[in-house]
Amino acid sequence: MSPTDADPRSLSLPELRALRADLQQQDDAVSYVRRLVQARLDLVRAEMRRRATGDADPTTITGELPVILGTHLTGGPARPPRPADDFSDHPLALELEALCDEAGSTDLESMDDSELGAFAAQLHEFEQARSGERKELFARIDALSAELVRRYRDGEADVDGVRADDLDADDTGADDADDLGSDE
Repeated sequence: MSPTDADPRSLSLPELRALRADLQQQDDAVSYVRRLVQARLDLVRAEMRRRATGDADPTTITGELPVILGTHLTGGPARPPRPADDFSDHPLALELEALCDEAGSTDLESMDDSELGAFAAQLHEFEQARSGERKELFARIDALSAELVRRYRDGEADVDGVRADDLDADDTGADDADDLGSDE
């Protein structure tokens, strides 16, 4: 059994905190990549809309960029601050980059309709997989957080050693969980 699968009650307080911090870091990376794929999918859908309306001007999408990029790349509502890491070299970010490179996504205009549709489907599938991963991470982080709170509440851990993040039940990023699995 890996440490991430261990029963939270079987972990020492330092192990519990370390595992939760590790899972939060994993969630931050998955969340970052998920926002990237959502933005790319929005760009593909904007190109599909442009074509569907018969708009011959490919620069039409340029006008939509602030909305497209502002929707997903800025993250969700505020959550307890954690240091921001650069996830651009994370394996999931590299996987997304490879998927986009393979599809030729740097020039959406040059793709025919079937290529664009296939690329949109690949991006959607990739985004859905990241959403599933986040749901699993949320569940695990929530279980670890609940165990921390239980230990303090039941006197099993020294309240003098409590850390603010131990008691914060909403530090998993669940504030943007309502868009998990979103098609948009």
